[in-house]
Amino acid sequence: MVAPRVWLSACEPSGDLHAALLAGALHELHPGIQLSGMGGSAMEEQRVELRLRMEGLSVMGVSEVFAYLPRVFGMWRTIRKELAAWRPDAVVLVDSPDFHFRVARMASSLGIPVFYYISPQVWAWRQGRVAFLKRHVRRMFCILPFEPEFYRTRGMDAEFVGHPLVGELSRPEIPSVAPKPNRIGILPGSRKSEIQRMMPVFAQAAQVLLTENSELEFYVVKAPSVGEELLREYCPDQLPLRFIEAKDRYAAMRSCALILATSGTATLECALLQVPTIVAYRFSRLSFLVGVRLVRVPAISLANLVLRRAVLPEFIQNQARPELIAAQAREWLAHPIRMDRIRHELARLPALLTSSPGSFEEPREAPAQRTAAMILRDLSGEG
Repeated sequence: MVAPRVWLSACEPSGDLHAALLAGALHELHPGIQLSGMGGSAMEEQRVELRLRMEGLSVMGVSEVFAYLPRVFGMWRTIRKELAAWRPDAVVLVDSPDFHFRVARMASSLGIPVFYYISPQVWAWRQGRVAFLKRHVRRMFCILPFEPEFYRTRGMDAEFVGHPLVGELSRPEIPSVAPKPNRIGILPGSRKSEIQRMMPVFAQAAQVLLTENSELEFYVVKAPSVGEELLREYCPDQLPLRFIEAKDRYAAMRSCALILATSGTATLECALLQVPTIVAYRFSRLSFLVGVRLVRVPAISLANLVLRRAVLPEFIQNQARPELIAAQAREWLAHPIRMDRIRHELARLPALLTSSPGSFEEPREAPAQRTAAMILRDLSGEG
């Protein structure tokens, strides 16, 4: 097989990391491969020649999106020129559908096969986008076990490769810490809009709990790139909180009796660490009004979706109130056996999230290695 050319594209930090692991796997399986694309420093370290950098694309607020639109359109124009000039054998898109759908259309129009690693969650809302994916994407590589069936029943080629977090959280360097019965974690989110809406809710819930039990301690776990100053803006000065750096988050999370978490990938991290977690989320008013009509899933927590039952309590929109969240935490603290039952349920997750049935631990690179092998087989005509 002649050394293939592959364009890799990631738009935000987690995508950069997953794309970097995929790049490493591609280099390992085919040392002569040429990799170019868009991403960040993690991809660069894995010998991906970056034609564009992703910085600034991970935005959520409406005003922020509008501010970045000129740059986004400029990046799309540049990508089209690069693809037309370089003519890669494949384009691999990592997550970030709002940016990558247009790239998929560009590549498809140029006759370049498109692969999607880390499927966009079209099964949750805007399912009509599947028709677009079917037209422009050759194969989906999914990290959630129920996704392939969703795509296959709609005529798409899809494979479950396992979830990268299973390997990430089984690394031996993450300390195995016994939970402290009076320690509560707070994960307010990674985006400014999430923090603005959720940190005040969690801070008020913490205040309620502290008035009842002064021995409680609260660990606020920062997401990468989130500063302590931003988090403190939404907390009363007198509230005793300990802020944990992102690099230390897994050990800190594991040490908590329970966690209050903003819905997102972090809740799956909590679940894989077997920490009972209260999931909460407040959407903007517009997003909620739109989402109510479009969302097609029974839960927002990935752990609940994978387990197919409501193991973790969810407080959404008007239910995401400090007093309700505090009441749930109070009940758990008063009845530790209920938290033990939750831990028992969460212990099922690793096996469900690996593509090797019965495996509870695997290398963090495993999903990327499986994906890389299938892409190379496809390009060589072996399918």
